[in-house]
Amino acid sequence: MNKNTTWILHVAVWLMLFLSPFMFVHEQTFNLAQVTAFCTFPLCMMAVFYTNYLWLVPHYYISHNERFYWTFNFVIIVVLAFFMEWWMYLLHPLFPNYGHPKPEPSFVRHILFVARNIFNLTVVAFIATTLELSSRWHKMEDEHMELEAARKEAELENLRSQINPHFLLNTLNNIYALTAFDTEKAQGAIMELSKLLRHMLYDNQQNTVKLTEELQFIGNYVNLMKLRLPNNVEVHYNVNIPNSCDIEVAPLIFISLVENAFKHGVSPINKSLIDIAVNATEKKLTYEIKNTNNPKTQQDRSGHGIGLQQVERRLKLNYPQKHRWTKGIEDNGRMYVSKIEIDLV
Repeated sequence: MNKNTTWILHVAVWLMLFLSPFMFVHEQTFNLAQVTAFCTFPLCMMAVFYTNYLWLVPHYYISHNERFYWTFNFVIIVVLAFFMEWWMYLLHPLFPNYGHPKPEPSFVRHILFVARNIFNLTVVAFIATTLELSSRWHKMEDEHMELEAARKEAELENLRSQINPHFLLNTLNNIYALTAFDTEKAQGAIMELSKLLRHMLYDNQQNTVKLTEELQFIGNYVNLMKLRLPNNVEVHYNVNIPNSCDIEVAPLIFISLVENAFKHGVSPINKSLIDIAVNATEKKLTYEIKNTNNPKTQQDRSGHGIGLQQVERRLKLNYPQKHRWTKGIEDNGRMYVSKIEIDLV
């Protein structure tokens, strides 16, 4: 709630408190004394309210100087409570009887009215304190959310900057290996790489990209990897999305899974399989990769799991509470399956 709206509500509430007693006056006997008496209570309430709201709570209670806060509240409430009763006692003769005799003032009666005034003013002080604390809590929550959003954006930028060199390093290693036995294929691989870099340079800087563009990017990478694969490796890339697809996703989340599949799913001699399937509706996106399980040995230091850590972190940042990632070895240890489901609504 902005400040203008807050103060409009304040004015409206106090107007109601000031005007409500006048609904019960008699026009024939209405006089200045009654106006003065009716205004005494809301004026004292305003004094207690804004003393707490504008001064005591922000300067003493929140700064953990509760002793001064409680002492000053006790003094002002007691003083105003006695003042209100004394003031009404002075004005009492000016009010009409309306046919009923007025009760004679007594000490017990005065004390009861003072106690009532203390209770009412204490409630007002409590309301003022609660409102100010609530307002500051909401302000802190808003600031925390802004800081959290800025932190997430900075972390995403950092993750994106890590993905590019990590991805590029693996791809260049593949092309370097390809140049040793087939120059023509290496040239084709460089062309495919240029398409990939174009996507990474332009689309990667956006928070989201079209799903069709991201899948085309992955398809280019798969074609690039196929150039150097032996004949014993079978690769499938199946996409099933709506014809007029306008779904947008965070860029470069799935490419690390594809890299991981080619890294661990290819054997130089044994029959190998890499199966990539993407299914999407307007409400859900499913990305599943199956590859032959050929884990790296302890001596192979070419990968350190950075890509998969980035996938997990980016899923948490971009799709909190809206994604499920299951992964593990299946089919008696022969296949490794990684499946990501993202709720789009």
